[in-house]
Amino acid sequence: MSAHPGPRAEADDVRHFWEGLGLPGLVDVHTHFMPERVLRKVWAYFDALGPLTGGVEWPITYRAEEDERAALLRRFGVRAFTAMLYPHKPGMARWLNGWAAGFAARTPDCLHTSTLFPEPGVAEYVREAVDAGARVFKAHVQVGGYDPADASLDAAWGLLAEAGVPVVIHCGSGPAPGKHTGPEPIARVLARHPRLRLIVAHLGMPEYEDFLDLAERYAEVRLDTTMAFTDFSERLAPFPGRALPRLADLGDRVLLGTDFPNIPYPYLHQLRALERLDLGDAWLRAVCHDNAARLFGLAG
Repeated sequence: MSAHPGPRAEADDVRHFWEGLGLPGLVDVHTHFMPERVLRKVWAYFDALGPLTGGVEWPITYRAEEDERAALLRRFGVRAFTAMLYPHKPGMARWLNGWAAGFAARTPDCLHTSTLFPEPGVAEYVREAVDAGARVFKAHVQVGGYDPADASLDAAWGLLAEAGVPVVIHCGSGPAPGKHTGPEPIARVLARHPRLRLIVAHLGMPEYEDFLDLAERYAEVRLDTTMAFTDFSERLAPFPGRALPRLADLGDRVLLGTDFPNIPYPYLHQLRALERLDLGDAWLRAVCHDNAARLFGLAG
């Protein structure tokens, strides 16, 4: 993995990547924008090598102000991105959703993102968010420390399944396991709501093959590539080579995600990591743009 180039050089290299595939740009379904004081607490947690990061050194590559980060994604040629935000306790989700609605209103290339938590009133504020135009939700089982199959979430999952609104969910046990991470709890959710459009973050790292099983079983389950195959993640949780043909066969349901800005390497490295899988240009085009463009109804 190379050192971080200057921002202008990196932007040129990222654009060269997608232009070489004949794409109009990238769609990144896993980027983080949240209230600044919340984001800075997240960064402080990474800096402190907390238990949820697995205790590994995790320098934040794109530690910049909100407008600078959004502008950099545009320079990279990211046509649409998300504001992945998540509560770690009751009472946060509705407030975060209000902030995210405002961010989406002032950031047209951000897919209006919302979140949820198992608490009284969750179905009500999920419905409010959907009615207000939310296009994607974020759920974080590891940070939230909750069972996604908790009965208090059942109506919310049903609403999202009925509305066809995708949910990017961190439910794998990487970088550190939680009480409710892993494939079993989310399999119980899908058994009740088979039409729920779950996008499993990080390809379900490190339980990659278990989450491939779920994607093969449920037609609306998708996977995002966030941090997968990078040098950083391959040292900690290598993707099994025997599973690559299965990933290739699911090429219409794999979406580009990066974790920008909270990544310990350049943005370009995620793209190169996907490229070196050697699954072909058609697979890369679908993953880096076309699958998400179709899912979210993006023109062009």
